[in-house]
Amino acid sequence: MRLVPWQPDDLLRRLDDVVSVYGEAMGYRAELLQTRRGYIGAHARRPGFRAVATLTTEGRLAGFGYGYTSGPGQWWHDQVRTALDEPDRRRWLTDCFEVVELHVRPSAQGHGVGARQLRALLAMAAGATVLLSTPEADEQTSRAWRLYRRFGFVDVLRDFYFPGDERAFAILGRDLPLAERAAPEDAPGIVGI
Repeated sequence: MRLVPWQPDDLLRRLDDVVSVYGEAMGYRAELLQTRRGYIGAHARRPGFRAVATLTTEGRLAGFGYGYTSGPGQWWHDQVRTALDEPDRRRWLTDCFEVVELHVRPSAQGHGVGARQLRALLAMAAGATVLLSTPEADEQTSRAWRLYRRFGFVDVLRDFYFPGDERAFAILGRDLPLAERAAPEDAPGIVGI
């Protein structure tokens, strides 16, 4: 497998594959995926957009991740902002890169793909901090949680509910730039840059 950087047009060109990986990784129904397709397409044009993709030797999309500069007027940013007190707003949201999506096909999970994608994405991110949201889960058994903790993400908010979703989420954050200690050995950088 090969990790590559993506420009907005690269993501848009492979949008069907992106939505497919997203659906497989999250276990979402087809009708929800059509809604997400529109959001993902719009996200590719946000300021500070950065993306990576993992491709198999046959060119199949095994995983992807992207984010952008988080700012007022963006739905996720505004939801999180209202839940934070003023010192935490200044600390976490003033100069923040938001990891919006980071997914790996279930058949490719457990091989370091997510770690490589996250490391590369954080290495490209602009900002003083990075935030992401993830469904609450058992930190010992959840691959996503173990990955985020290995990369030094800390709790910013726990048991947070976004409007329209019955699941509890955690908002996790860390400072940028990515320190070498937070870059596991099994997560080499992007190939071909």
